[in-house]
Amino acid sequence: MTELLPNYVAGQWLSGKGTGTALHDPVLGTELVRVNAEGLDLAAAFAFARHNGGAALRALTYAQRAAMLGAVGKVLQANRDAYYEISTANCGTVKNDTAVDVDGGIYTLGTYAKLGEALGDVHFMHDGDATRLGKDPLFQTQHVYTPTRGVALFINAFNFPSWGLWEKAAPALLSGVPVIIKPATATAWLTQRMVKDVVDAGILPVGALSIICGSADGLMDQLEPFDVVSFTGSAQTAALIRSHPAVTHKSVRVNIEADSLNSALLLPTETRDSEAVALLVKEVAREMTVKSGQKCTAIRRVLIPESLYDAVAQALSARLAKTTVGNPRNESVRMGALVNRVQFNSVSDGLAYLQPQTERLHDGQSHALVDADPLIACCVGPTLLGTRDAAGSDAADRVHDEEVFGPVATLVPYRNGDIDHALALIRRGQGSLVTSLYGSDASALARVIPELSDSHGRLHVVSPDVAALHTGHGNVMPQSLHGGPGRAGGGEELGGLRALNFYHRRSAIQASTAVLANLN
Repeated sequence: MTELLPNYVAGQWLSGKGTGTALHDPVLGTELVRVNAEGLDLAAAFAFARHNGGAALRALTYAQRAAMLGAVGKVLQANRDAYYEISTANCGTVKNDTAVDVDGGIYTLGTYAKLGEALGDVHFMHDGDATRLGKDPLFQTQHVYTPTRGVALFINAFNFPSWGLWEKAAPALLSGVPVIIKPATATAWLTQRMVKDVVDAGILPVGALSIICGSADGLMDQLEPFDVVSFTGSAQTAALIRSHPAVTHKSVRVNIEADSLNSALLLPTETRDSEAVALLVKEVAREMTVKSGQKCTAIRRVLIPESLYDAVAQALSARLAKTTVGNPRNESVRMGALVNRVQFNSVSDGLAYLQPQTERLHDGQSHALVDADPLIACCVGPTLLGTRDAAGSDAADRVHDEEVFGPVATLVPYRNGDIDHALALIRRGQGSLVTSLYGSDASALARVIPELSDSHGRLHVVSPDVAALHTGHGNVMPQSLHGGPGRAGGGEELGGLRALNFYHRRSAIQASTAVLANLN
């Protein structure tokens, strides 16, 4: 039997009972490792993290905790090659896609190390200036942020086993809050290996970082009033988390990132030969193929003027046709596999669901797999759908409601010159993580922004002047907010130091100016 990966809880490496769940190579089909959390004393694990890990972290200043984040980043960088090998084997990703996950996580850690260093040697943060409460300035109120005396439980998705851990853990640890990570079972190997390397390096206080691989049963039951939980995954699971007694009765703070039908919008003033069209086509093709479309931020709907439907369809199809699909170990392959057979079937079912309301503009089945057996490999070629005309876009309710989590996007034409129609179609997605805008007229782009910013966590605006500078529709930068309203979950992560707010409690201190002056 393959290796059973141990869990790290209460300062110990412990294996679950039984044979566990097997993790497989999504291209070769071979068994890699097994994970199991059955039989762990979860109550003891949470109590140890909450009290031992929490107390040790809170005893440090922000600057000291920032230095630890920097050291963690160095450990991960030193083991980077091993992480790439694990990602190729367990996630089926080509090197460029692995970089988004592994290097993205390391970069995020480095960013928060720098932000924390600037906070200095203090144990809490001021929120604005003191404000007088009456005519006499002697008695004032000062708002402060203090680290919560609880544990942060992270329940993560399968698509980013590295970045998904560190984009949450970096601000939590910087805040002084211990972390228990529950990675998605299918790709838990990379997360477990990273945690093991950090634990072995002895950088963090014991209890500051724990990992539980396998079933999540019973985790929410361990949460207490000052704990927090951050979840990335399906809306169905998010609903279960929100309705759990720990949330409804104990007011455990929750952050949710769920489904998201992200859009790309080309302004109605653009013509077929404009540079903005070329930029749109390039970015959509990239978003469809990076990590085989398995990104929460990937473009799912592409809104264009009705008159440009055929031109954009042809340009996108021609670009997608050049994508080689198959075994990521082959240097000629540019897109690897979906993460497992379950995800493969989900994408196939999703395409079948959208088929009655769309036409297939580029067929993913036209891509012959490179060094991969189509009967075994979980590979799907990039597939572009379309609704043909504006009337079809209005009628295609499934396109605006169903996210196919793979290399799939739909071309959605809107009435020529009618930006309001385009905006109405975007809003039918009921809120998303990100929408990108493409156009050449700066004033026209600026006018659209307030019409969409209320229903999207991030607006990524691409004009010819930033063609070589923009960071990409789907790339989540730690300096910008990640999250979105409505069906996207209503959560907020990252955004620089804003991310620390989730792990702090805000209080109003009413006292004399002398007392407030000594508050540090």
